Amino acid sequence: MKTKIKICGLRSEEDIRVINEVRPDYAGFILFPGSRRYVSDGQLEHLAGLLDPGILPVGVFIGEAPERVARLLNEGKIGAAQLHGKEDEKYLEHLRSLTGKQIWKAFRIDTAGDARRAMRFPADVLLLDHGAGGTGESFDWNVLRGVQEEYFLAGGLNCDNIRVALRMLCPAGVDVSSGVETDGKKDPEKIREFVRIVRELK
Repeated sequence: MKTKIKICGLRSEEDIRVINEVRPDYAGFILFPGSRRYVSDGQLEHLAGLLDPGILPVGVFIGEAPERVARLLNEGKIGAAQLHGKEDEKYLEHLRSLTGKQIWKAFRIDTAGDARRAMRFPADVLLLDHGAGGTGESFDWNVLRGVQEEYFLAGGLNCDNIRVALRMLCPAGVDVSSGVETDGKKDPEKIREFVRIVRELK
């Protein structure tokens, strides 16, 4: 089964053009203020509307009101919501009562115990990351060697280390943001190379 690909932190029409060219499975948009990759609801609607069919827009949230997350999902602005804060199972239960769309949850992984706890969370997709996301830093992938459940790998992935990651682990998907940027902006050549490597290996 091929490894799915999510390119996150998209902010411009130029970003979308290269995404439509390489066709990853998911396109990520940061929807929490304070991130340098933040896009407003209006920008989200415009950019996600430019995506080719088959590329699912994912909204990334930190501590957002469930009602706003559900509204964007139910209006079709995004196809999935990725929770990147301290949202717990009670939050997830409430959000599920408001929408039937995909809900992802990201976890900071430092130890094998962190990974085991993350795997018990009842989200549709579990994303294992280094920390807050978009930092360009990875964690010790050895702690994931015993994980049998499906997960997405994130945190510090780039064109130089993705081969190692995929040979060492078997993630269901990979999520990259800063690893395909140059000087804080998405780099089309890095995006093309990252996607090429993943598809070549898996």
